[in-house]
Amino acid sequence: MRYMLLICGHPYPGADDCDDPLDEKTQAWVDEMTARGVRLSGSRLRSAATATTVRHHDGELLVSDGPFAETKEQILGYDLIECADLDEAIEVASKHPVTRFATIEIRPIWPTP
Repeated sequence: MRYMLLICGHPYPGADDCDDPLDEKTQAWVDEMTARGVRLSGSRLRSAATATTVRHHDGELLVSDGPFAETKEQILGYDLIECADLDEAIEVASKHPVTRFATIEIRPIWPTP
């Protein structure tokens, strides 16, 4: 089953200006999970301040700057994984170094036909 790991936390100042590679611990996690064949893709996200929101309301297209919701925490990144079950997904997420300062929400993905 596929799961989306949503990495949620407080953005740090200057995150949008940073092109730093992943730190050693995170890169080691990426390498390990890729080698195991459970990590399919993933990336950091720029801050919610760079978001554009698109929706339709009463037949009109509304495009606005900024995130869908104003919150203190933001989605900082994601990883798409494929695991045998939720227990394995929890084990994979628990090894991610960002759990030291952020929260990982594990969401099952609906299978597509």
